[in-house]
Amino acid sequence: MAQFEYKAIAPGGEVLVGEIAADSREAAIGGLRHKGVVPLSVEARRSGRRRLFASPSLLRRRKADIKDLMVFTRQLGILLAAGIPLDRALSILDGIIVDGPMQGLPGQVLKLVKDGASLADALQSRSDVFPAFYVGMVRAGEAGGSQVMVLERLANMLERSEALKASIRSALMYPLLVLILTGLSLVVLLVFVIPEFRPIFEDAGMKLPLATRIVIAFSDFAVEWGWLSLIGLLVALLTLRRYSMSEAGRARLDTWILSAPLLGELVRRIETARFCRTLGTLRANGVTVIEAVGIAAGTLANRAISQAARQTIGPLAKGEGLSTPMQRAGCFPPLALQLIEVGEESGRLEDMLLQVADIYDKEVERSIQRMLALLAPVMTIFLGCLIGFIIGAILAAILGTYDIAL
Repeated sequence: MAQFEYKAIAPGGEVLVGEIAADSREAAIGGLRHKGVVPLSVEARRSGRRRLFASPSLLRRRKADIKDLMVFTRQLGILLAAGIPLDRALSILDGIIVDGPMQGLPGQVLKLVKDGASLADALQSRSDVFPAFYVGMVRAGEAGGSQVMVLERLANMLERSEALKASIRSALMYPLLVLILTGLSLVVLLVFVIPEFRPIFEDAGMKLPLATRIVIAFSDFAVEWGWLSLIGLLVALLTLRRYSMSEAGRARLDTWILSAPLLGELVRRIETARFCRTLGTLRANGVTVIEAVGIAAGTLANRAISQAARQTIGPLAKGEGLSTPMQRAGCFPPLALQLIEVGEESGRLEDMLLQVADIYDKEVERSIQRMLALLAPVMTIFLGCLIGFIIGAILAAILGTYDIAL
């Protein structure tokens, strides 16, 4: 059996911290519930070595990410579902979260709640952690008396987003490692290895093959101007980053991305899934369609699609449906538009929006996995051919020198 560290809440509201032996995490959670406590977090026990080399404070993250927000949301929902009042739940979380970027945040929210603010208003004061759609859904949950259900939906939504990002990061590790190692190999060949052969070729007085002359020219350039090229590349990247941070630059860059082959269609699907999931979840919790569209549009990363989504607010205010303005925007996939239209006609728009989000989330995941599965072998073959060309060019020249000597 494995050992699991847990944090749980006793029936009286006391925070329990300890360890439990179980065959799996699910079994550990079941064992804690059988004891009559509410599990907040259950994780496999970390070894002493890992604790010994824990990251120092200077290396810890300063900003909360999606995973931190998801854990906070899940734990707050569990406490409220157990019948614990909001102020007590926030106080418990403030005592549990003793490190990391979320440290002290429940206490800040609790202070505002005690001063008379609603939970949504208190969360809105920390807009750097809680995005607009999050606050909007919490506000709708407070108004409709479905706060626990809203927190559960938010946690599930954040968990899906984090799972997709984790799968992409994991799939990119191997191609990135291949690229780094091959890049280092090219630098070693061009800067250190090939210059050692140049005196041999000059002493032989032979006419070098074209491939060898090309390789030597690149080697000379890398030795003499490599550092300047690296500085120029860094300056270009910083300039592009600064340009992309401006409103005009970001809008142009996002528009260009949408017109790019493969990448543009992938971005459309990602943003469509995000927009539909946020909009459907907001509508299911009672947020008006106009307010929900504005909040959902604000969650989109691509400015061009975000602007297109905001353009539907005017027609919606005039009583027009959602699918027709979205179709006129020209940024959303045809299948999504057809399904949204069916949802409007059947009176099940919220359910259909969530189904559209599920469809495109799965399509995006499959598309990314296919692209990354092709990326690794293509990159390996290309870089292998490049290194093979360099080595072959040098060997051809060496063999030519050997023939002359004979």
